Amino acid sequence: MNAIQDWPGKRLGLPVKGSGSIAPMGRRLGAIAVDWAFATLVSIAFFGYDPNASLLIFLIEQWLLVSTLGYSLGHRLFGIVVRRVSGEWVGFWRGFIRSALVCLVIPVAVWDADQRGLHDKAVGTVLVRL
Repeated sequence: MNAIQDWPGKRLGLPVKGSGSIAPMGRRLGAIAVDWAFATLVSIAFFGYDPNASLLIFLIEQWLLVSTLGYSLGHRLFGIVVRRVSGEWVGFWRGFIRSALVCLVIPVAVWDADQRGLHDKAVGTVLVRL
């Protein structure tokens, strides 16, 4: 891919860099690490570190925050936001499906030239910089 002619998000009408451009992988990994750490801490505090509780807390955090605000705690900390490709808010049903697919891990690990994982493609979302 020639960086001058093509960039992740070009097909979606997103800028090369800056606000609204595709979120870089480092920010994504940092955000998910923060979100998982938060879920684990809540699980330790209230459920004696039950792995199923950690996963459920992670799912609920992702679902509610991404559906209403467009970002989770980790996303906000790393300056990224989830938006529909059309630019609108994610909404509850898209947010739930996206969050459930994130919990399955594999859909997150498979992405296209625009760096959209299967979880984002399934619900028409994209992760961009604030």
